[in-house]
Amino acid sequence: MAGTIPGTPGTPRVLRAMNDRAALDLLLEHGPLSRTRIGKLTGLSKPTASQLLARLEAAGLVVATGTTEGRPGPSAQLYAVNARAAYAAGLDVNQHRIHAAVADVTGAIVGEFELPTPGRAASGVVRHVTDALDGAVETAGVTRADVRRLVIGTPGAFDPATGRLRYASHLPGWHSPTLLEELAAVLPMPFEYENDVNLAAIAEQRLGAARGHSDFALLWNEGGLGAALVLGGRLHRGFTGGAGEVGFLPVPGTPLVRQVAKANSGGYQELAGVQAVARIARTAGIRAPEQPHVRVATELLSRAASAHGDDPRYAELLDRYAERVATGLAAVVAVLDPELIVLSGAVLVAGSEALRSRVQAQLADLAASRPRLVLTTVPDRPVLRGALESALATTRDEVFDTSR
Repeated sequence: MAGTIPGTPGTPRVLRAMNDRAALDLLLEHGPLSRTRIGKLTGLSKPTASQLLARLEAAGLVVATGTTEGRPGPSAQLYAVNARAAYAAGLDVNQHRIHAAVADVTGAIVGEFELPTPGRAASGVVRHVTDALDGAVETAGVTRADVRRLVIGTPGAFDPATGRLRYASHLPGWHSPTLLEELAAVLPMPFEYENDVNLAAIAEQRLGAARGHSDFALLWNEGGLGAALVLGGRLHRGFTGGAGEVGFLPVPGTPLVRQVAKANSGGYQELAGVQAVARIARTAGIRAPEQPHVRVATELLSRAASAHGDDPRYAELLDRYAERVATGLAAVVAVLDPELIVLSGAVLVAGSEALRSRVQAQLADLAASRPRLVLTTVPDRPVLRGALESALATTRDEVFDTSR
């Protein structure tokens, strides 16, 4: 830790702040710790650890939470991060609803609210955002002013050059060139926006299967196909924010579609998107509705994952769909050569290990490098969880800085 690194430059105040932050991060990771344990984990002496905890307690960043069972005396006192030191919020937006949540500084979700939005509403976006946020804030028992930062996740991406949302024509009302300015005028806290699949990758990197991996890709299928790319530990967004829009990727097995952004379709989306699952199922002799829907695709793949060993029709569905998924992934792998690929989104998750193992086998035949494929371990609201993690990272940097 900072206090034990020989030759560490900086003033005593900076070194104290580094030790403070190290201790706070340990408390976030491990939960309540004693003074002795913090000293051992940081390499600080007992007197220095005691001074550190006293300083953090006076600043309102840690609180005493009880004692180690069976051990009397001050050394048994346990300390934890003060959950009320700060709050952050996240929004997961799609064309049907806005799901908002507030988390305390430890990452615990303390309030949620879901606001259905009219299917083709082209106005009222600012009001919908503030109503959803206010609903989550009220549920959390705090106020707007208590929320230090907000991250909004949407399909597509806001072009940094124009401020307009791109790659998401199905999100009515969100394409105004003045939308971000309008939101800034009514929101009392700083806010950021991020692509929804990128946020799922952040959740995976901080909480899930990609922890400890600095180079990975996440493939998402939940209505639309998308990918998130993490290179050197950082999200790669691209020049216009469109990196990872793999639904437009031309692939073998589908007609070449021109002006795909206007047509809102593309090769990989046609090959392995939601609509492909029902088509494959019908070809295999399984009854499936003509109208493509996420629920239909997830039910078919879930049944296939459960019954593929006993029913050749479902085995065929898994085999053929896995080949299609692997076809697009082979192009991603050829360009990026990632260490890991995470399969996420309701459709891919529904296929579970039966689908994952097939995609892995197909990819081994189609790609020169062979990244490991894993299923997401953050299947529950990953976009919202990623928005909160992103907002909390900046909030903690601000709140935990004791050098000021």
